[in-house]
Amino acid sequence: MRNFLFYGLWLIVAATLVTACGDKQSPSPVAEPDTTTPTVPTPTVSRYRTAAQKSHAYVLANLLTPYKSYRVNATTDPTSAFEWYNTSQIYADAAMVSIGETSHATYMNDSFNWMSHFWDDTSPIGGYFGFVRVDGSEKGSDSLKYIDDNALSGVVYLDAYEVSTGAMKAAYLDKAKACANWLIKSGAWDTTFDGGFWWNTAKTVKPTQSNGLAMQLFARLYALTGEAVYREWATAVDKWLSTKLYESSTGLFVWQIDRAGKRFTEKFTYDNAIMVEAFLVYGQAMKDPSYLVKAQALGNAMNRTLWDKTHNVYIFNTSDLRVTPAWCGWGSQAMIKLYEADQNTAWLGYAQGNIDAINTVLRDPASHGYYQFASLNGAGRYANIEGVDVAWMQRIQALLSTYR
Repeated sequence: MRNFLFYGLWLIVAATLVTACGDKQSPSPVAEPDTTTPTVPTPTVSRYRTAAQKSHAYVLANLLTPYKSYRVNATTDPTSAFEWYNTSQIYADAAMVSIGETSHATYMNDSFNWMSHFWDDTSPIGGYFGFVRVDGSEKGSDSLKYIDDNALSGVVYLDAYEVSTGAMKAAYLDKAKACANWLIKSGAWDTTFDGGFWWNTAKTVKPTQSNGLAMQLFARLYALTGEAVYREWATAVDKWLSTKLYESSTGLFVWQIDRAGKRFTEKFTYDNAIMVEAFLVYGQAMKDPSYLVKAQALGNAMNRTLWDKTHNVYIFNTSDLRVTPAWCGWGSQAMIKLYEADQNTAWLGYAQGNIDAINTVLRDPASHGYYQFASLNGAGRYANIEGVDVAWMQRIQALLSTYR
């Protein structure tokens, strides 16, 4: 994701100063969620559905352009569009359609069609660039293509596929396949460190999140199509992640490994949330119930290490105790997916508690947008409201509204 590089540079500097994110199976006993998880009464009418609607109202008023693209934000960067910000809004609207808000299909489909402005038409294998202007100009001016952007897009399109019909349903599946094809043929997977996808085409780091999203995409495509190529790639990514970036002492996946071979051992909420989903979809695709147990164990590890009990929220990462809507909110999505897999309501306690804390600390009560970062107690809150954060809060609250 584009602005993650700047965070990575900041974290390295900060670290230097300090040291001078199928089938239902019964859960394994060792994979039971922590029984100390907070419980919250279930309301008769879901306030989370209402919150998701209000978040979308913010998007319509401030971020949606006449071109059907989405601004990075309405203040400091209103003329730029980031690929994963736009894809995340499609993801949010797919969630709304899934809960019966069918009017969101128009927003979802219009934005999907506009995504062609990110696609590299000059390359035989295509691939999404990370940046254009909101009118579609300056495509390729930043020549980098991001593995996580392209993989996430494919995953998003498969969610859109599930809530679509006719020609649009076929279009979403075709583009998800095109994203996977770009991943396979991009050269972003190589023999350095025995495999693994680089973060982007500059080939500087191999992170958990890029690989985890690719694993999700390949596994879901295999489940849908039965094509062996997707099974082979999903299995290869799974093996590489478990060998190179899994940390047995904590039961979590670390951040990344860089070109020089240095492992960055910070644990991010969203990295591990992505891997919970990767295990779930892989197990379903391969009809292997052991992956449900792996997902449960990883969810428990998240709740031991990445959950702040005082503030009832997931932290950004183990070296940065802040809260941020998209990257911390991803933890709620993982917990909801675990509940859907094993029906253990304790997972929903974490999902709901996390959303409630983010709403308390980062939601603007007037506009219903979401500020980008704050300390866990709300101190030092950023002034910018990023489109990706609003999109993710719309999505996870829509998902939660089915159950709470």
